[in-house]
Amino acid sequence: MEVKRRTVRSLVTKLGSVSEQTRTEALAELRLLSKHDAEIRPMISEAGAIPYLAEILYSSSHAFQENASATLLNLSITSRDSLMSTRGLLDAISHALRHHSTSTSSAAVQSSAATLHSLLVVDSYRPIIGAKRDIIHSLIEIIKTRNSPLRSVKDALKALFGIALYPLNRHQVIALGGVQPLFSLVVNGGRAGIVEDASAVIAQIAGCEESVDEFKKCCGIGVLVDLLDLGTGSGHRVKENAVSALLNLVNFGGERAAEEVKETAMQVADGIADVAQNGSAKGKTKAVALLKILVDDGNMVRDSYFSSLLDQSESL
Repeated sequence: MEVKRRTVRSLVTKLGSVSEQTRTEALAELRLLSKHDAEIRPMISEAGAIPYLAEILYSSSHAFQENASATLLNLSITSRDSLMSTRGLLDAISHALRHHSTSTSSAAVQSSAATLHSLLVVDSYRPIIGAKRDIIHSLIEIIKTRNSPLRSVKDALKALFGIALYPLNRHQVIALGGVQPLFSLVVNGGRAGIVEDASAVIAQIAGCEESVDEFKKCCGIGVLVDLLDLGTGSGHRVKENAVSALLNLVNFGGERAAEEVKETAMQVADGIADVAQNGSAKGKTKAVALLKILVDDGNMVRDSYFSSLLDQSESL
């Protein structure tokens, strides 16, 4: 154990060397160690590496950016508190994301977004990161840029999802123009996993009254309903996200949005019922809740099939 500590301290000291070659070698070694040895990650943090790594994200060297961002991602697995308590870390990550299409390498963008997603696992960090409007703006820019690599888009979506888990962050995503590019990904997202990830973010931001007008501009309710049409072949996770979004619109969008959801969702009652019967535990609960709203509102006839689904939920 002590040998590892001495090795780490030596490598971190070399990050401050005037020799570029020495810094390069030390950084590459720290990346490998942090990837393969979970025991050594806290030692790297304790040795004071994080401020160096954050500063390196401003480097014009892609190799430096990639090694530093990958090391930060590895450290975020076990040393989240150390990262979040480092002054300027979020600003450095924001810088890397902001220059996603110019001076930051794709790999560094992906690692930076993935680091945010890892940090956002901690509930108390969500309002802190969500308060960084420049981070949210940069993530939105990544998903709306046509030539962004697939992995960059997916990592940005996962970070946005983590941000939107905190209710007070949702209006920021909407205010910064996130709704239209999210729905564009759903409508045009033929790439693997994109529709699932984008619809997951949409489901979260639907739980915010500001979402209604922006969803209307994108025909959002219609898009969500289409995802539940059994003929579209949407995956179960996508359909669960659509149900969640529609239910959130009913609960948070006001009377006008609730009425539109009730009228439109009636067309895909079979799709909602499919989620109620075959979805995850959480998906089933939300689908049953949405079906109950449709039945209680009188928009849908409570036949034997729907009655059995609702009765089963009431008996749990």
